[in-house]
Amino acid sequence: MPHVDVTVISDAICPWCFIGKRHLALALADLPDEIAVSVAWQPFELNPAMPPGGMSRRDYRTAKFGSWERSLELDAQVEAAARRAGIEIHHERMTRTPNTFAAHRLIWLAGGHGVQQSVVDELFARYFVNGEDIGDARVLTDAADAGGLYGVDVPAFLESREGVAEVRDALAHARRLGIGGVPMFIIDGRTALSGAQPPEVLREAIVGAS
Repeated sequence: MPHVDVTVISDAICPWCFIGKRHLALALADLPDEIAVSVAWQPFELNPAMPPGGMSRRDYRTAKFGSWERSLELDAQVEAAARRAGIEIHHERMTRTPNTFAAHRLIWLAGGHGVQQSVVDELFARYFVNGEDIGDARVLTDAADAGGLYGVDVPAFLESREGVAEVRDALAHARRLGIGGVPMFIIDGRTALSGAQPPEVLREAIVGAS
């Protein structure tokens, strides 16, 4: 049986990564039965200088885009793209732009327990659908539990240094690859596709690598 490894370089507060995950799911559902695929998520920080506690989303977006009105225009474009992909994004529920380093550590931890996909799903849903602050330890703990990360003391993990070096190394690797935006899909270590590619493009790349 052909086997293809897909690595997704992503940030947990990147809306196009949320959309891209949905596109990837649609691509995987349409693959021939004889192709097996493994998906792994690697970190990227859109806001590496974000304070540990995050900041007001309105303040951050206004500073980044010059006005709150421009931010709302961009939000509307993202929400329309999400609806086309069959998912919802509710920017109006978001009040904070979090620092995502702890979320990336949680994703790293989930990968070692075989539940990375479900934990990533939980983080995206909590931020983009519910408007929760995924920089908050309580939200991360709830996401871990809902994502099936059982038998782990997540609050203790978040207080520890476990996974810090590994996530930093992965972030540095993404920078060495010259990645400046996400999502980035790397198919079998050979083909790199940038952006929330349509399902058919992802499917074609996976089939081609099999």
